Amino acid sequence: MMTSEISGSGKPAAERDGPHPFFSVVVACCDVEPYLRECLDSVTGQAFADWECIVVVEESKDATERIVREYAARDPRFSVFTQPRSGSPAAPRNTALRHAKGEYVIFLDGDDSIAEGALTRLRDGIAAHPGADLYPCAIAVFDERHGVSGEVRDNYPPDFRAEMTGPEAMLRSFQFVRDPCPMMQMTICRLGFLLESGLRPVDGLRCEDSEFSPRALYRARRVVPLHEPFYLYRIRPKSIMTASPDPARLMPDRARILRSNYAFFAEIFSEPGFDVRLGPPWAAKWLNWPYFFWFSPKAMRLVSRRTRRETLSLAFGGGFGDFDLLTSFSTTPRKVAAAFLKLFVRHPAAGWLADAFFRFAYNPLVVLRDRAKR
Repeated sequence: MMTSEISGSGKPAAERDGPHPFFSVVVACCDVEPYLRECLDSVTGQAFADWECIVVVEESKDATERIVREYAARDPRFSVFTQPRSGSPAAPRNTALRHAKGEYVIFLDGDDSIAEGALTRLRDGIAAHPGADLYPCAIAVFDERHGVSGEVRDNYPPDFRAEMTGPEAMLRSFQFVRDPCPMMQMTICRLGFLLESGLRPVDGLRCEDSEFSPRALYRARRVVPLHEPFYLYRIRPKSIMTASPDPARLMPDRARILRSNYAFFAEIFSEPGFDVRLGPPWAAKWLNWPYFFWFSPKAMRLVSRRTRRETLSLAFGGGFGDFDLLTSFSTTPRKVAAAFLKLFVRHPAAGWLADAFFRFAYNPLVVLRDRAKR
Protein backbone atom coordinates (compact mmCIF):
# COMPACT_ATOMS: atom_id res chain seq x y z
CA MET A 1 0.00 0.00 0.00
CA MET A 2 1.49 3.31 -1.06
CA THR A 3 0.87 6.07 1.44
CA SER A 4 1.70 9.73 1.86
CA GLU A 5 1.58 9.50 5.65
CA ILE A 6 5.14 9.19 6.90
CA SER A 7 7.16 9.55 10.07
CA GLY A 8 10.24 11.65 10.47
CA SER A 9 8.69 14.90 9.21
CA GLY A 10 10.79 16.98 11.61
CA LYS A 11 10.11 19.05 14.71
CA PRO A 12 6.68 20.59 15.28
CA ALA A 13 6.57 24.11 13.88
CA ALA A 14 6.40 25.69 17.36
CA GLU A 15 9.66 23.98 18.36
CA ARG A 16 11.70 25.07 15.34
CA ASP A 17 14.45 27.60 15.96
CA GLY A 18 14.11 31.18 14.81
CA PRO A 19 11.18 33.55 14.24
CA HIS A 20 7.75 32.18 13.39
CA PRO A 21 6.13 34.27 10.65
CA PHE A 22 2.45 34.13 9.82
CA PHE A 23 2.98 32.62 6.33
CA SER A 24 5.58 30.25 4.93
CA VAL A 25 5.49 30.68 1.15
CA VAL A 26 6.93 27.50 -0.37
CA VAL A 27 8.23 27.96 -3.91
CA ALA A 28 9.22 24.92 -5.98
CA CYS A 29 11.09 25.73 -9.16
CA CYS A 30 13.11 24.18 -11.96
CA ASP A 31 13.90 25.78 -15.33
CA VAL A 32 11.45 28.65 -14.85
CA GLU A 33 13.74 31.60 -15.62
CA PRO A 34 11.19 33.41 -17.88
CA TYR A 35 8.58 33.47 -15.09
CA LEU A 36 10.54 33.50 -11.85
CA ARG A 37 10.98 37.24 -11.31
CA GLU A 38 7.25 37.78 -11.72
CA CYS A 39 6.67 35.00 -9.16
CA LEU A 40 9.09 36.32 -6.55
CA ASP A 41 8.10 39.96 -7.12
CA SER A 42 4.52 38.98 -6.34
CA VAL A 43 5.71 37.86 -2.90
CA THR A 44 8.04 40.77 -2.11
CA GLY A 45 5.42 43.25 -3.32
CA GLN A 46 2.83 42.19 -0.74
CA ALA A 47 1.79 44.87 1.76
CA PHE A 48 1.54 42.20 4.47
CA ALA A 49 5.17 41.56 5.37
CA ASP A 50 5.06 38.80 8.02
CA TRP A 51 6.21 35.97 5.79
CA GLU A 52 9.16 33.79 4.97
CA CYS A 53 9.76 32.47 1.46
CA ILE A 54 11.45 29.08 1.17
CA VAL A 55 12.61 28.53 -2.40
CA VAL A 56 13.75 25.05 -3.39
CA VAL A 57 15.52 24.92 -6.74
CA GLU A 58 15.89 21.61 -8.49
CA GLU A 59 18.90 21.35 -10.79
CA SER A 60 18.14 23.74 -13.66
CA LYS A 61 19.64 24.35 -17.09
CA ASP A 62 18.84 28.05 -17.07
CA ALA A 63 19.37 30.98 -14.66
CA THR A 64 16.71 29.90 -12.15
CA GLU A 65 19.12 29.43 -9.25
CA ARG A 66 21.01 32.66 -9.93
CA ILE A 67 17.78 34.67 -9.90
CA VAL A 68 16.64 33.10 -6.63
CA ARG A 69 19.96 33.89 -4.96
CA GLU A 70 19.67 37.52 -6.11
CA TYR A 71 16.42 37.85 -4.18
CA ALA A 72 17.82 36.04 -1.14
CA ALA A 73 20.83 38.40 -1.07
CA ARG A 74 18.49 41.41 -0.88
CA ASP A 75 15.85 40.04 1.51
CA PRO A 76 16.63 37.89 4.60
CA ARG A 77 13.10 36.50 4.56
CA PHE A 78 14.21 34.25 1.67
CA SER A 79 15.81 30.85 2.23
CA VAL A 80 17.25 28.90 -0.69
CA PHE A 81 17.81 25.15 -1.00
CA THR A 82 19.00 23.19 -4.01
CA GLN A 83 18.63 19.53 -4.87
CA PRO A 84 18.75 17.13 -7.84
CA ARG A 85 16.01 17.14 -10.43
CA SER A 86 13.06 14.90 -9.51
CA GLY A 87 10.53 15.74 -12.23
CA SER A 88 7.83 16.78 -9.77
CA PRO A 89 7.09 19.66 -7.36
CA ALA A 90 6.59 17.13 -4.54
CA ALA A 91 10.24 16.69 -3.52
CA PRO A 92 11.03 20.44 -3.31
CA ARG A 93 7.81 21.03 -1.37
CA ASN A 94 8.82 18.34 1.11
CA THR A 95 12.26 19.89 1.50
CA ALA A 96 10.65 23.24 2.26
CA LEU A 97 8.24 21.73 4.79
CA ARG A 98 11.19 20.35 6.73
CA HIS A 99 12.43 23.91 7.22
CA ALA A 100 9.21 25.94 7.37
CA LYS A 101 8.48 27.92 10.55
CA GLY A 102 5.34 29.83 9.62
CA GLU A 103 1.91 29.22 11.07
CA TYR A 104 0.34 28.70 7.64
CA VAL A 105 1.79 27.35 4.40
CA ILE A 106 1.19 28.62 0.88
CA PHE A 107 2.37 26.38 -1.98
CA LEU A 108 3.55 28.45 -4.94
CA ASP A 109 5.10 27.17 -8.17
CA GLY A 110 7.92 29.15 -9.72
CA ASP A 111 5.98 29.87 -12.92
CA ASP A 112 2.90 31.19 -11.07
CA SER A 113 2.32 34.22 -8.83
CA ILE A 114 0.21 35.69 -6.02
CA ALA A 115 -2.34 38.46 -6.58
CA GLU A 116 -1.56 41.97 -5.35
CA GLY A 117 -2.63 42.46 -1.72
CA ALA A 118 -3.64 38.80 -1.38
CA LEU A 119 -1.67 38.05 1.80
CA THR A 120 -3.46 40.84 3.67
CA ARG A 121 -6.84 39.50 2.60
CA LEU A 122 -5.83 35.94 3.46
CA ARG A 123 -4.58 37.03 6.88
CA ASP A 124 -7.88 38.81 7.56
CA GLY A 125 -9.90 35.78 6.46
CA ILE A 126 -7.89 33.46 8.67
CA ALA A 127 -8.11 35.87 11.62
CA ALA A 128 -11.91 35.76 11.37
CA HIS A 129 -11.83 31.94 11.73
CA PRO A 130 -8.47 31.16 13.38
CA GLY A 131 -6.96 27.75 13.90
CA ALA A 132 -8.57 25.77 11.06
CA ASP A 133 -6.44 23.09 9.42
CA LEU A 134 -7.24 24.09 5.84
CA TYR A 135 -8.48 27.29 4.20
CA PRO A 136 -9.58 26.47 0.62
CA CYS A 137 -9.37 29.49 -1.68
CA ALA A 138 -9.77 30.10 -5.40
CA ILE A 139 -7.38 30.43 -8.33
CA ALA A 140 -7.37 32.62 -11.41
CA VAL A 141 -6.29 30.58 -14.43
CA PHE A 142 -4.22 31.96 -17.30
CA ASP A 143 -3.97 29.41 -20.11
CA GLU A 144 -1.21 30.55 -22.45
CA ARG A 145 -1.93 27.73 -24.86
CA HIS A 146 -5.48 28.82 -25.69
CA GLY A 147 -5.44 32.49 -24.76
CA VAL A 148 -7.81 32.05 -21.78
CA SER A 149 -7.18 34.76 -19.19
CA GLY A 150 -8.46 35.14 -15.65
CA GLU A 151 -10.93 32.26 -15.34
CA VAL A 152 -11.65 31.88 -11.61
CA ARG A 153 -12.05 28.40 -10.14
CA ASP A 154 -13.43 27.71 -6.68
CA ASN A 155 -14.40 24.40 -5.09
CA TYR A 156 -17.24 25.81 -3.01
CA PRO A 157 -20.27 28.07 -3.67
CA PRO A 158 -19.21 31.72 -3.40
CA ASP A 159 -21.70 32.49 -0.61
CA PHE A 160 -20.75 29.41 1.43
CA ARG A 161 -18.54 30.32 4.41
CA ALA A 162 -19.45 27.70 6.99
CA GLU A 163 -16.81 25.81 8.95
CA MET A 164 -16.79 22.11 8.12
CA THR A 165 -15.02 18.92 8.97
CA GLY A 166 -12.85 17.41 6.25
CA PRO A 167 -15.43 14.80 5.20
CA GLU A 168 -18.15 17.48 5.10
CA ALA A 169 -15.89 19.66 2.94
CA MET A 170 -15.37 16.76 0.53
CA LEU A 171 -19.11 16.26 0.13
CA ARG A 172 -19.77 19.96 -0.36
CA SER A 173 -17.00 20.27 -2.95
CA PHE A 174 -18.33 17.30 -4.88
CA GLN A 175 -21.84 18.74 -4.89
CA PHE A 176 -20.52 22.05 -6.28
CA VAL A 177 -17.80 21.08 -8.77
CA ARG A 178 -18.06 17.25 -8.91
CA ASP A 179 -14.52 16.93 -7.61
CA PRO A 180 -13.48 16.15 -4.00
CA CYS A 181 -9.81 16.73 -4.87
CA PRO A 182 -8.62 20.38 -4.79
CA MET A 183 -5.25 21.50 -6.13
CA MET A 184 -2.62 21.99 -3.43
CA GLN A 185 -2.10 25.59 -4.56
CA MET A 186 -5.77 26.42 -3.87
CA THR A 187 -5.49 25.68 -0.15
CA ILE A 188 -3.75 27.48 2.72
CA CYS A 189 -2.59 24.78 5.14
CA ARG A 190 -1.85 25.10 8.85
CA LEU A 191 1.73 23.88 9.14
CA GLY A 192 1.11 22.18 12.47
CA PHE A 193 -1.67 20.10 10.92
CA LEU A 194 0.61 18.84 8.13
CA LEU A 195 3.39 17.97 10.57
CA GLU A 196 1.16 16.40 13.20
CA SER A 197 -0.63 14.30 10.57
CA GLY A 198 2.60 13.31 8.80
CA LEU A 199 1.06 14.45 5.51
CA ARG A 200 3.33 15.11 2.56
CA PRO A 201 3.19 14.64 -1.20
CA VAL A 202 5.04 11.67 -2.69
CA ASP A 203 8.50 12.56 -4.02
CA GLY A 204 8.81 12.31 -7.79
CA LEU A 205 5.10 11.72 -8.36
CA ARG A 206 3.54 13.86 -11.07
CA CYS A 207 -0.14 14.80 -10.59
CA GLU A 208 0.78 14.60 -6.89
CA ASP A 209 -2.15 16.81 -5.84
CA SER A 210 -4.51 13.96 -6.66
CA GLU A 211 -2.77 11.70 -4.15
CA PHE A 212 -2.09 14.27 -1.43
CA SER A 213 -5.19 16.47 -1.43
CA PRO A 214 -7.85 13.81 -0.70
CA ARG A 215 -5.89 12.61 2.33
CA ALA A 216 -5.27 16.10 3.66
CA LEU A 217 -8.86 17.21 3.14
CA TYR A 218 -10.35 14.10 4.75
CA ARG A 219 -8.04 14.26 7.79
CA ALA A 220 -8.67 17.96 8.44
CA ARG A 221 -10.65 18.64 11.58
CA ARG A 222 -11.73 22.14 10.54
CA VAL A 223 -12.01 23.49 6.99
CA VAL A 224 -12.98 27.11 6.29
CA PRO A 225 -13.48 28.24 2.65
CA LEU A 226 -12.21 31.77 2.03
CA HIS A 227 -13.03 32.06 -1.71
CA GLU A 228 -10.07 34.42 -2.12
CA PRO A 229 -8.74 34.18 -5.74
CA PHE A 230 -5.22 34.85 -4.51
CA TYR A 231 -3.34 32.40 -6.74
CA LEU A 232 -2.56 33.23 -10.38
CA TYR A 233 -2.14 29.86 -12.07
CA ARG A 234 -0.35 29.69 -15.41
CA ILE A 235 -0.94 26.80 -17.82
CA ARG A 236 1.91 26.92 -20.32
CA PRO A 237 3.57 24.76 -22.94
CA LYS A 238 6.52 22.63 -21.80
CA SER A 239 5.50 22.47 -18.13
CA ILE A 240 5.65 19.15 -16.27
CA MET A 241 2.01 18.46 -17.13
CA THR A 242 2.01 19.73 -20.74
CA ALA A 243 5.52 18.83 -21.95
CA SER A 244 4.33 15.93 -24.09
CA PRO A 245 1.00 15.04 -25.76
CA ASP A 246 1.78 11.33 -25.28
CA PRO A 247 -1.05 9.94 -23.09
CA ALA A 248 1.21 7.09 -21.92
CA ARG A 249 3.65 9.47 -20.24
CA LEU A 250 1.62 9.95 -17.06
CA MET A 251 0.01 6.52 -16.91
CA PRO A 252 2.48 5.04 -14.34
CA ASP A 253 2.00 8.05 -12.03
CA ARG A 254 -1.77 7.91 -12.35
CA ALA A 255 -1.76 4.18 -11.62
CA ARG A 256 0.19 4.79 -8.39
CA ILE A 257 -2.31 7.48 -7.43
CA LEU A 258 -5.21 5.11 -8.04
CA ARG A 259 -3.61 2.39 -5.93
CA SER A 260 -3.03 4.84 -3.09
CA ASN A 261 -6.53 6.31 -3.20
CA TYR A 262 -8.22 2.90 -3.41
CA ALA A 263 -6.22 1.84 -0.35
CA PHE A 264 -7.00 5.06 1.50
CA PHE A 265 -10.73 4.63 0.89
CA ALA A 266 -10.56 1.09 2.28
CA GLU A 267 -8.70 2.46 5.31
CA ILE A 268 -11.22 5.19 6.14
CA PHE A 269 -14.17 2.89 5.35
CA SER A 270 -13.04 0.64 8.22
CA GLU A 271 -12.80 3.51 10.70
CA PRO A 272 -15.63 4.13 13.20
CA GLY A 273 -18.04 6.84 12.13
CA PHE A 274 -17.27 6.68 8.41
CA ASP A 275 -19.88 8.68 6.48
CA VAL A 276 -21.18 6.37 3.74
CA ARG A 277 -22.26 9.42 1.72
CA LEU A 278 -18.60 9.73 0.73
CA GLY A 279 -18.70 6.43 -1.16
CA PRO A 280 -20.51 7.61 -4.33
CA PRO A 281 -18.36 10.73 -4.92
CA TRP A 282 -15.14 8.77 -4.35
CA ALA A 283 -16.39 6.09 -6.73
CA ALA A 284 -17.35 8.69 -9.34
CA LYS A 285 -13.92 10.34 -9.14
CA TRP A 286 -11.57 7.37 -8.88
CA LEU A 287 -13.41 4.90 -11.10
CA ASN A 288 -13.70 7.49 -13.85
CA TRP A 289 -9.93 7.93 -13.84
CA PRO A 290 -8.99 4.50 -15.24
CA TYR A 291 -11.94 4.51 -17.61
CA PHE A 292 -10.92 7.90 -19.01
CA PHE A 293 -7.12 7.70 -19.02
CA TRP A 294 -6.76 4.09 -20.19
CA PHE A 295 -9.87 3.57 -22.31
CA SER A 296 -10.63 6.94 -23.85
CA PRO A 297 -10.65 6.99 -27.67
CA LYS A 298 -7.35 8.91 -27.64
CA ALA A 299 -5.64 6.47 -25.26
CA MET A 300 -6.79 3.43 -27.21
CA ARG A 301 -5.71 5.04 -30.47
CA LEU A 302 -2.24 6.22 -29.40
CA VAL A 303 -1.11 3.75 -26.72
CA SER A 304 -0.63 0.05 -27.33
CA ARG A 305 -2.85 -2.39 -25.50
CA ARG A 306 0.21 -3.94 -23.89
CA THR A 307 1.44 -0.61 -22.49
CA ARG A 308 -2.01 0.26 -21.21
CA ARG A 309 -2.33 -3.10 -19.47
CA GLU A 310 1.16 -2.98 -17.95
CA THR A 311 0.68 0.52 -16.56
CA LEU A 312 -2.88 -0.04 -15.36
CA SER A 313 -1.76 -3.21 -13.57
CA LEU A 314 0.35 -1.01 -11.27
CA ALA A 315 -2.89 0.16 -9.65
CA PHE A 316 -3.73 -3.38 -8.55
CA GLY A 317 -0.46 -4.81 -7.27
CA GLY A 318 -2.19 -5.90 -4.07
CA GLY A 319 -5.26 -7.32 -5.78
CA PHE A 320 -8.70 -5.93 -6.53
CA GLY A 321 -10.13 -5.90 -2.99
CA ASP A 322 -9.91 -2.13 -2.47
CA PHE A 323 -11.15 -1.49 -6.01
CA ASP A 324 -14.12 -3.81 -5.50
CA LEU A 325 -15.05 -2.04 -2.25
CA LEU A 326 -15.18 1.31 -4.01
CA THR A 327 -17.04 -0.19 -6.97
CA SER A 328 -19.80 -1.29 -4.60
CA PHE A 329 -20.72 2.39 -4.15
CA SER A 330 -20.95 3.06 -7.87
CA THR A 331 -23.63 3.17 -10.54
CA THR A 332 -24.56 0.14 -12.63
CA PRO A 333 -22.75 1.35 -15.79
CA ARG A 334 -19.54 1.89 -13.81
CA LYS A 335 -19.90 -1.53 -12.18
CA VAL A 336 -20.15 -3.14 -15.61
CA ALA A 337 -17.14 -1.11 -16.75
CA ALA A 338 -15.26 -2.33 -13.65
CA ALA A 339 -15.83 -5.93 -14.70
CA PHE A 340 -14.35 -5.25 -18.14
CA LEU A 341 -11.43 -3.38 -16.59
CA LYS A 342 -10.60 -6.43 -14.44
CA LEU A 343 -10.90 -8.64 -17.51
CA PHE A 344 -8.45 -6.35 -19.31
CA VAL A 345 -5.87 -6.60 -16.49
CA ARG A 346 -6.27 -10.28 -15.66
CA HIS A 347 -6.58 -11.79 -19.13
CA PRO A 348 -4.34 -10.19 -21.78
CA ALA A 349 -5.78 -12.33 -24.54
CA ALA A 350 -9.21 -10.85 -23.87
CA GLY A 351 -8.02 -7.26 -23.91
CA TRP A 352 -9.65 -6.68 -27.27
CA LEU A 353 -13.03 -7.45 -25.72
CA ALA A 354 -12.57 -4.83 -23.00
CA ASP A 355 -11.47 -2.30 -25.60
CA ALA A 356 -14.54 -3.08 -27.69
CA PHE A 357 -16.82 -2.56 -24.66
CA PHE A 358 -15.36 0.87 -23.93
CA ARG A 359 -15.18 1.92 -27.58
CA PHE A 360 -18.69 0.90 -28.64
CA ALA A 361 -20.70 0.90 -25.39
CA TYR A 362 -19.31 2.79 -22.41
CA ASN A 363 -17.70 5.81 -24.11
CA PRO A 364 -20.76 6.57 -26.30
CA LEU A 365 -22.92 6.30 -23.16
CA VAL A 366 -20.72 8.87 -21.40
CA VAL A 367 -20.99 11.23 -24.38
CA LEU A 368 -24.78 10.98 -24.34
CA ARG A 369 -24.87 11.55 -20.58
CA ASP A 370 -22.67 14.65 -20.84
CA ARG A 371 -24.83 16.09 -23.63
CA ALA A 372 -27.95 15.56 -21.52
CA LYS A 373 -26.40 17.55 -18.67
CA ARG A 374 -25.76 20.62 -20.81
